[in-house]
Amino acid sequence: MVRNNDEVFRYDKMVEKALRGVVREALQEVAKEGIVGEHHFYITFFTNQPGVKIPDYLKERYPEEMTIVLQHQFYDLEVDAEKFSVMLSFNNVPERLVVPLSTVTIFADPSVNFALQFQPLTDDEDGEEDIHFDMDSPEAEKPDRDKKKGEVVSLDTFRKKGKDNKDKT
Repeated sequence: MVRNNDEVFRYDKMVEKALRGVVREALQEVAKEGIVGEHHFYITFFTNQPGVKIPDYLKERYPEEMTIVLQHQFYDLEVDAEKFSVMLSFNNVPERLVVPLSTVTIFADPSVNFALQFQPLTDDEDGEEDIHFDMDSPEAEKPDRDKKKGEVVSLDTFRKKGKDNKDKT
């Protein structure tokens, strides 16, 4: 099978996989050690995707997306390479949720001002266009901004403010 240059290095998918690895690693740490200090997680995920297992009444209430909080009352958190499962209580009824990491849209730990937001990636097969650069063209340095699929965000955006400003005040 011959692949064109657009398919060789899908940096968008590489970055998404790496960032989902951050979510997996954070959850694995909590599964081993429990929640430490003021840390807590808000996790938003698509409820209508393959592999998501939630009770029918929750799927009816949240047909598209649902946000859960892992802080004080969660049990039996299990994490593997593809998914996590956890016991949460809804109206005093314990329920096991199974959430593939690929369905997570937001992962946040407000205690340290950290958040990741995932966008669904597009593939050429689904009819969406990705950004393409024609390096032989004089316009090569001017990508079409209307086709923009993401943006670069500095990690400093997520770092806790005030830490460096203590001595300056």
